[in-house]
Amino acid sequence: MLTRYAPWMIALLSLITGLLLPWLKTPLVIGLSYGFAALGVSILIRAGQISFGHAGFTCLAGYAMVVINRQWPHADGLLLLAAGALAGLISGAIVGLFMMRYRAIFFGMLNLALSMVLFAALGKFYHVTGGTDGLRIERPPFLGQEFGRADYETWLLVISSVFVVMTCYLVKRYYASPSGQALVALKTNEIRLEYLGISARAVFYRAYILSAVLCGFSGAMFALIQGLVTPEMGYWVRSGEFVFIAVLGGTLHPVGAFIGAIAFEFLKLFAAAGLTGAWQMVIGTVLLILIFVAPAGLVAWLVRLDRRMAPKGN
Repeated sequence: MLTRYAPWMIALLSLITGLLLPWLKTPLVIGLSYGFAALGVSILIRAGQISFGHAGFTCLAGYAMVVINRQWPHADGLLLLAAGALAGLISGAIVGLFMMRYRAIFFGMLNLALSMVLFAALGKFYHVTGGTDGLRIERPPFLGQEFGRADYETWLLVISSVFVVMTCYLVKRYYASPSGQALVALKTNEIRLEYLGISARAVFYRAYILSAVLCGFSGAMFALIQGLVTPEMGYWVRSGEFVFIAVLGGTLHPVGAFIGAIAFEFLKLFAAAGLTGAWQMVIGTVLLILIFVAPAGLVAWLVRLDRRMAPKGN
């Protein structure tokens, strides 16, 4: 019951907090945008694979948005978000053709290598990409309406909250589908899947594309709230943050990625304010504690409560 309504609770609490405390709207949108990317990474973790290069998809989506924004300055913000997701889909479909062949450390390192090649290329071609300075995105209209900064942030918060609920529902359906069940089987016994007549590579390929789409949408949302796209969006540190959030929130339910993302963003925000030069140490300490207290992530507590509240005999 709790996990069923958790996405709604995350969305409503984010909206209420953002409206009551306007200065938190930007951190909330950034946190939720990280949640989409972390959910993409979580899907692969369910298959026993960890990617340290998925920030590359968020970065590609951001630059795709810049191109559309400059060609059509009045393109709607919803169209730009769709373009970011589409960029993730196309790039994920291409890269996934190679990645579906690899597992374990080879999979993780190959993703990392490709993302670092992208990062280096974006930094070198200054006249096209703006180099390390990046490219600005003009504030787009939403549903044909131009907004000031405050209302624009509110709109992004509303849209990201709505998509949290929709995404959790769709990914939960995917987990329950034959393809989602086969994905978990990849982690335990991939050979057995092949004996059953199920292509392990096809199952993993679909999961990889889905993860790239979520990262593309994440990059689009992040670029809109930041108003700037830089190569740093695709740096390996950002990919590591997505993995951290996925572990922090847990992979037992899609909402875990968003719980972990909000926790991570606010932990980083207040730790950086209180311990400017040592906030990474605080985050690392939290992760170490979590490994001992809740190795399955924060969402595991909700799942455990659900099981305790379930009627006996069900």
